Amino acid sequence: MNENRKMRRRGVSYAKWGYIFILPFFVSYIIFTLTPQIMTIYNSFFENYRNGLTQVGPNFVGLKNYVKLFTPDKSGTVDVLKYFGNTVLLWVMGAVPQILVALLLAVFFTSYRLNLKGQQFFKTVIYMPNLIMASAFSMLFFTLFSPVGPVNQVLLAAGWADKAIDFLSLKVPVRVLISLMNFLMWFGNTTILLMAGIQGIDQNMFEAAEIDGASSLQVFFRVTLPLLAPILVYTVITAMIGGLQMFDVPQILTNGKGTPDRASMTLVMYLNNYLQTSKNYGMAGAVSVVLFLVSSVLSLFVYNTLSRQYKEAPRKRDRI
Repeated sequence: MNENRKMRRRGVSYAKWGYIFILPFFVSYIIFTLTPQIMTIYNSFFENYRNGLTQVGPNFVGLKNYVKLFTPDKSGTVDVLKYFGNTVLLWVMGAVPQILVALLLAVFFTSYRLNLKGQQFFKTVIYMPNLIMASAFSMLFFTLFSPVGPVNQVLLAAGWADKAIDFLSLKVPVRVLISLMNFLMWFGNTTILLMAGIQGIDQNMFEAAEIDGASSLQVFFRVTLPLLAPILVYTVITAMIGGLQMFDVPQILTNGKGTPDRASMTLVMYLNNYLQTSKNYGMAGAVSVVLFLVSSVLSLFVYNTLSRQYKEAPRKRDRI
């Protein structure tokens, strides 16, 4: 008995070290993520803002901030719904081409049939826009498409326009520019993720499909896409969450005004206005909670929709 106790004492408890190694993550998560989230929800039930030099609150008001958030203004517009629509539209215009182009490039770069040369060079080039700060990207486009910018100079010199076009005062061009910037900044990162997913698929699956006489399209839709579903779901959900939190590009491009006619104002820009102008932490907290709930619901919907076929595949095989 004594020898067994000595052996146990000499042994190393790997489980203990495992908990020690993951402890910093949980500590940092609780301090920097969970606690601010709880405080945000807490503040959303209080009236707490600055009126000039006077600090009003904090006073408990219950759901008053949420009621005010969804109350129509004089023109009958509910601002939070309008800005949510803007955010979703800008995300869709940028994310759908981003995922389609990234998926196409990922298939090309990982294709053993094509065996493209200089892949490392092209991978580096398409990823480089992701390394540029969004603020710098926005300032670049602001300069290019300003009334005195290079784009207008080219249009005037070529005779395609009689006078300079103020692109940033037109609803469609502003939305297109914001979506284009988001597309250029993130399609390289999405391509790398999808390439990693395709390279993780067993090559024997593709060889078996080719032996069976499957065409390239059949291989893509019957083999690549179903087996890529987990990575594709992750990519779409992360892109959607990032799109709902869109801020820096439209903020800088429109100088924080969401022009024209608030057509490019996003939810986070709306939230930022409460924090900057009146220091209204109660309303800002309410907007944050609504954004969190919307992101959660949409993430669950996208996850269940895109992963349904992936989940049902094993059940179908078991029935057979």
